[in-house]
Amino acid sequence: MIDQLFKKKPVLLLVILLPLICSSIMVPETDFLKDSKVTPGKLEFFRDSVRFEVTGSIPIESVLSPKNPKINILLKSSENSILFEDLELTKNLAAYSYKKSFDLAYEPWMEGAYLEAQFFQGKKDQAEPFQKKVLARGVITTPLLAKIGNVNPDEPIPQVGLFISTGVMDADLSRSKEFLITFDAGSSSIKMNTSNQQTIADLKAFLTENSSVVSFKITGTQAPENAEGKSSKLGMDRAESVKQLLGKSNITLRDSLTELKSRWNDWFDFRLQLREYEKLSTQRKDQYYAVLLDGSDYQSQSQALKKIPGFNQVASDLFPRLRAAKIEVVAKPLPGLDQSQTALLQKALSESTANSDLDMADWAIAGEVSPRLEDKAKIYSKMTELFRSVIPYNNLAVVKMRLAQRTLDQATKDKLWKEANALLNQAAKIDSSPYVLHNQGQILVLQGKTWDAYKKLSDASVLTQNEDFLKYNESLRGALDIMRGDYKLATLRFDYSYSEPKDFFNKGLAYFLVKDFANASLSFEQSVMAGRNYGYGFYGLAMVAVESGQVEVALLQLDKAIHASELIYQKALVDPIFEEIRSSDEFFQIFKPPVVINEK
Repeated sequence: MIDQLFKKKPVLLLVILLPLICSSIMVPETDFLKDSKVTPGKLEFFRDSVRFEVTGSIPIESVLSPKNPKINILLKSSENSILFEDLELTKNLAAYSYKKSFDLAYEPWMEGAYLEAQFFQGKKDQAEPFQKKVLARGVITTPLLAKIGNVNPDEPIPQVGLFISTGVMDADLSRSKEFLITFDAGSSSIKMNTSNQQTIADLKAFLTENSSVVSFKITGTQAPENAEGKSSKLGMDRAESVKQLLGKSNITLRDSLTELKSRWNDWFDFRLQLREYEKLSTQRKDQYYAVLLDGSDYQSQSQALKKIPGFNQVASDLFPRLRAAKIEVVAKPLPGLDQSQTALLQKALSESTANSDLDMADWAIAGEVSPRLEDKAKIYSKMTELFRSVIPYNNLAVVKMRLAQRTLDQATKDKLWKEANALLNQAAKIDSSPYVLHNQGQILVLQGKTWDAYKKLSDASVLTQNEDFLKYNESLRGALDIMRGDYKLATLRFDYSYSEPKDFFNKGLAYFLVKDFANASLSFEQSVMAGRNYGYGFYGLAMVAVESGQVEVALLQLDKAIHASELIYQKALVDPIFEEIRSSDEFFQIFKPPVVINEK
């Protein structure tokens, strides 16, 4: 009966079988890469390499499952790519499984690359993968942010190399001296008597020898007598009169260094005069000091002094010198050679002679105070002909290193580094010096030979206890520790007082990488305060904020960072640290150029 039904009703057969046929054809496509993943979830630079593990499984669900499946892993950027073919598959009951660890030597192109798993069904003629899945985008290269002296086109040129200093630029050569302009009783008008004329002449002579003024103080004083008035106005008027006199005498005063004040109803200046007064015995002076140092008020001291025998004579001798204005100057000579020494220097530089009337200290000072690298080069080069010393060879090498910083042409850089190394090798033959080792290490750093550089810097650190040297040497070692993955050790390197934003940034970077975000934030803030145009401090604060889940703060700091440097701008676009906020409209909003409206 059924046979007859099918013979008579072929359409009915089709209606019954069609859903069954379609059910096998319309099966949802299997996601063969669903379980494919990479560990860690974000690829990360660590100690010169990128290490990760790819795992996954290919389900065996039906007769339609691939018989000879294949898994490839591709790391690809716009510049380069690496393909890892045919991951080993292990066939289990319900799936093929795979697991493979990778340890790749890091190359710069990898920072913006993506990691992709590719599934092939095993067909011989299949060129394109049947399925693809992006496992990770970009490589976290935070340690490579460490500042080691490299030059970037739109950023300030880092200063590299350490000169062996004479100390003349750092030594405190300041000296102080007092000068006194006297007045008639009750007057603020200056009479140019012999004494006052000599005071002005002495002041000019002092400033000629010590032309770098540190501070300049004028204090108007009044004698404790009725003719001098009953307020401090006279003292201030005297100070103003002296300031005007100095201007007329062609003695220029900088307002920022000049202080005017007055002193009244105070025995301080009288006590100073008493110290030099020779008409009193030691015992009598002790009587005066007993009153002047007893801590009582001015009026009480005045009454007590008048009771001391001979006070009227003392007052007659000393009070006139209190009707005055005292000039207190702190100044120092400009570092360098005097005119006669400079003439001898120029003569020696212009002659091809192996003799000089200047000693090595004079030559070293001349090189140190010369502001232009070209002038330093001439002086230190001549010194290598005149003196067998580490100083000229080391310092000329530093000049070469800093000249190399000024060019982006790699061939020129290489030539200058080669010349600097030759000079440092010559210096090392003369004597062992931590400065020579440091500079050799710095050149190796710039050449990318960080492991060799670290050895040089480590050797330099044990040759001296000089705090200034160690501060620079250890900060560079700390930066290399960061790049080498020794983050905890790096935090210990920066235990010095810094002023440069790059040093604060490196310190913050070390703390960030050990996940001490509180200290990292503090150091990044110090970097910002030391130089607001140095965008890396803001970038560091953005990294801390995003790791702490403070999205708005991260965007705010990142906005400041990317507008300080094109290099930071480009890095922020691919840095996986910001992956969680990169998909937001707010993230891309800060990268939009400002709209300029032209008004017609």
